[in-house]
Amino acid sequence: MGKKVKKDEKGPPDDVFDALLVESKQAATVVLMLESPEEEVLTKACEAIYKFVDKCDENKKALLDLNVHDHLLRLIQHEDRVVRRNSAMALGVLASYSEARKLLRKREETIPSVVNLLAPEEDTVVHEFAALCLASLAQDYSCKVSILEQDGLEPLIRCLSSADPDVQKNAVETISLMLKDYQTKSSLRELEGFQPLLALLQSEYPVIQHLALVALERATQDSENRGVMRELEGVDRIIRFIGCPNYSDLHVFAVMVLSNCLEDTETMELVKETGGLQKLKGDADPVIPTLPEVKEHAAKAISRAAKNPDNRKIMHELEVEKMLIHLLDHEEPCVRVAGAQGLGIMSENLTSRDAIGQWEGIEPLIKMLKSDQSDVREASSLALANLTSGNLNNCTDLAKLHGIDPLISLLGDSSCVAIANAAVVLTNMATDEGLRSQIQASGVVTSLIGPLTSENSIVQSKCSLAVAAFLGDFEARTTFRENGGLTPLVQLLHSGNDDVRRSASWAITVCAVDEPTAAEISKLGGLEILQEIQASNTRKNAFTDVAVAKLLDSNLSAKYAITGFLAPNNRICDGFFDAGQIKSGGKLLCLEDYAYMDVNSKRPILLVNAKPEKPSTPIPNPSEIELGDKSSKSSVAGRASRTGREAKGGSRHIHLTAGIMPMVYTSNCSSGNLNRYMHLPRTRSQREREEKQKEEEQHAQQQREAEVSTSQGPFIAPGDPSLIKYIDEVQERVAPLPSTKCQVVALAQFVAEKLGGAIDRGQVANFSWELQLSQLKYDLKSNIIPIGVIKAGIHYHRALLFKALADRIAVHCSLVRGEYNRAWNEVLLTEDDDPAATPRAPKFPPKRFIVDLIHQPGRLMPFESPDANAYQKL
Repeated sequence: MGKKVKKDEKGPPDDVFDALLVESKQAATVVLMLESPEEEVLTKACEAIYKFVDKCDENKKALLDLNVHDHLLRLIQHEDRVVRRNSAMALGVLASYSEARKLLRKREETIPSVVNLLAPEEDTVVHEFAALCLASLAQDYSCKVSILEQDGLEPLIRCLSSADPDVQKNAVETISLMLKDYQTKSSLRELEGFQPLLALLQSEYPVIQHLALVALERATQDSENRGVMRELEGVDRIIRFIGCPNYSDLHVFAVMVLSNCLEDTETMELVKETGGLQKLKGDADPVIPTLPEVKEHAAKAISRAAKNPDNRKIMHELEVEKMLIHLLDHEEPCVRVAGAQGLGIMSENLTSRDAIGQWEGIEPLIKMLKSDQSDVREASSLALANLTSGNLNNCTDLAKLHGIDPLISLLGDSSCVAIANAAVVLTNMATDEGLRSQIQASGVVTSLIGPLTSENSIVQSKCSLAVAAFLGDFEARTTFRENGGLTPLVQLLHSGNDDVRRSASWAITVCAVDEPTAAEISKLGGLEILQEIQASNTRKNAFTDVAVAKLLDSNLSAKYAITGFLAPNNRICDGFFDAGQIKSGGKLLCLEDYAYMDVNSKRPILLVNAKPEKPSTPIPNPSEIELGDKSSKSSVAGRASRTGREAKGGSRHIHLTAGIMPMVYTSNCSSGNLNRYMHLPRTRSQREREEKQKEEEQHAQQQREAEVSTSQGPFIAPGDPSLIKYIDEVQERVAPLPSTKCQVVALAQFVAEKLGGAIDRGQVANFSWELQLSQLKYDLKSNIIPIGVIKAGIHYHRALLFKALADRIAVHCSLVRGEYNRAWNEVLLTEDDDPAATPRAPKFPPKRFIVDLIHQPGRLMPFESPDANAYQKL
C-alpha cells in the first residue's frame, strides 16, 4: 500500500479582488457605477439606466439631478462597443425629456459625439438611438445649425437606406426637423438626399411615409429643389402615390408636396401632360369620395399653383373653376374656405372672372358672406373682391342676387379682413352709376363711418377709398357730414401709414367739392394737417397736394389768405372775405368768428357780399323810435336791425345788429324827463337811482350781446347795397362791350372811379385811405367792412373789387397778392383788338397783362415789363 501524497491547492492571488455580486435598488448607486473602469460594470449600469429612464419622465428627472448626462456623454465615446451601445440607448431615451435637452445643449461635445455614433462601423442599435437623440435635439433651432455644421446631415441621409425601419424613422424625422432651416434645404440637394426620401414612400410603415412626405414638403419650398424633383421624376411618384387608394390617409401630405411643385410652370406643364393635374382635380372634386382634408389641400394646391399667371391659364383650360365652385357647397367649412380662396386667386385672370360669373359661382359666395365663421366670410369676400374688379357683369350679377345688403352688413363685422374685402367689393361696384345709387340707397354712406375708426390700417385705407367712391354726389356728402363722418376721416391724416394717408387725402378731395363740406373739413383742422404733410419730406404725396388744392378751391377766402393767389377759374362769390396774408402757423377763422371780435386796430376784413339783406325781425315803426345819425350810417352799411326795450328808468334801448357786433342806441324820450319830477327828489337819492339804472342798463346790454353771440339762427353776413349797385352798373355798361380788352379797360376805369380815382406816381402814401377805413370800422362797430362801403382804396382794395366785378360778367382774370399792401390783376388777351397787329399774325397763345388800377386806370402792362414790375413793388 502506497504512501498518500497531499494535493497542493493554490488560492487566488492576494492582489485580486474577489468577485462581488451587487444588487441595488437605488438609482444613485447605479450612477456611481458609471465611473467604474470595468466594461462589464459599465455595460450593466448603462443597461439598467436605459430601462429606468424608459419608464417615465420622473425617472429621467431623478437621474438628471444626479448628473447622469455627463457620464453618458463620456461613455458614448468609450472604446468598448457594448458600452457605447448601451450608453447610446440610455442617452437617446433621456434626450426626449425637455429638461435633459436643455442640459445637453449646454455641452459643446454633445452633438459631435452623437454624430460620431452614426459611423458605418457602428451597430444598427447605435444608429437607431443616436438618430433618436438627434431627432430630439433637432427640435431646437440652435441644434439644427450645430448638426449641420458638424456634418451630421450626410450620415443621416445614409441611415435612410438602412434595413432597420427604426433607424429610417429616426433619421427621416431628424431630417424633416432640420429642413425647417433654409440652409438644410440646399445641403440636402448637394448631398443627393432626395432619392432616399422618395424611396421611403414605398415603406411598409405609414409613419415613415408620413415623415418622408413632411420632409419633401419642406424641401420643395426651394425652387432649385423642385427642379431636382422633376429630374428624379419625383412629381410622377407623388402623383402615383396620390392615385393609390391604400394611402388615402396620407394623401393630404402628398398633395402638399405637389402643391409646392406646381408653383413652377415647368412642373405644371409636366403634370398636365402626364394627367397628374386631372388626378389632383379629381381629389378636390366633391363627387369623388375623398377625405375633406384631401379636398381642402387639393384646393389649396391649386390655389398655390394659380399664383403663377401662366399656371392660371393652364388651369383655366382644364376648367378648374367649376370644381372650385362645387366645393363652395361642401358641408365642411374648411373645404368651402379652400374653394373660395382658389376662386379668389383664379379670378385674377380676366378670363376666369367671366367664366366664374357664367358658371354661377357668385351666388354660393354670397351665401358664404352670411356664415357664422369668420374665416368663411373672409374667404368669400376676398373672392368677390377679385371677381368684381374691373368686371361690370359680375358687379351687376352680385346686385341682382341680393348681395348688396350682406356686403354692407359685413362693414360692421368683427373681422378686419372681412371689412376690408367688403369695402373693396363695394368700391368696385361703385364704378357703375346705377349700382352706386342702389348701394347708396341701402345706407352704405353711414355704414362706412364706423370702420374709419378701426385701428387696422388696411381697413382704414380700403374704407377711405370706398368713401371717395360713394361721395360723388351732394346728397351723399351731406349725409356723411351730418352723421359725423368727416371727423374720423380727418383724423386718418395723422396716420403713419402711407396708404392710409393717401386714401384719406383722396376721400377729402372728393368731399371738398362743395363748400359746406370743405368748410367743415377746414374747421376740423384738415387743411392744417394737410399743410403739415406737404411740408414733410417723408410724408408728402401727390394726393395730399390735390386735396389741399381742392379744399382751397372750395374755400377761396382761405386760398387767398394762404397762397395769395386766385386763378381765373376761382370765381369770387358772395361771402368771400379777405383777411390778409396768413402767417406761417397762423389760422384763418371763419367770418362769424371775425364778426364777434372786438373792434381792433388791425387791418380790416374786406367782405364781398351782394346778397340782399333780409332783416330777421320787423323794422320798428319810426313813430316809436327815432334813429340818430349813427343808425342812418348803419343802414347805409346794410346792417340788419332789431329792437329791444326796457321800461326801467324811462329809457328805450334799440338793439341793432348787422350780424356782426351788437350796437345799442339810447333815445331819451319825454317820459324820462317826467320821471324825474314824479318822485320827491333828493340829490343823493337821485344819484343812487341813476347809478343803479346805469348798472341795470349795462347788465341788460351784456345779456343782449350774449344772446346775439349764442343765437340759434344761422349767421348772416352784412349786406352791401353799394356792391349790388356796382354789379348792376357793370352788367349794364361794361358787359355789352364787344371785346374782352374793352371790358377790362372799362372795368378798370370804373373801379378806380369808385375807389378814389387815379393817384399820381409817388402819391400813394399821401392818399388818405387809412383814416376812412378806421372811421368805417368805428361807425360799423365791426372789423368787417363790405367792399362797397369803401370810397377810397389802394391796390389791394381795387384789385379785390376788380376781381369780384369781373367774375360777375365772365371776364377771366386772376388776383395776386404782393407785399406792402400791393395786389394786382392779371388777364390773358389775344391781339384781336390791337389795330397795329398784322391781320394774319398768330393770335395765340394769348399774352399776359397786368391791369393798372391806380395811376392810369385801364392801362394794360405786359407781364414782366418795367412798368409792370414797378406797379407790383413798393
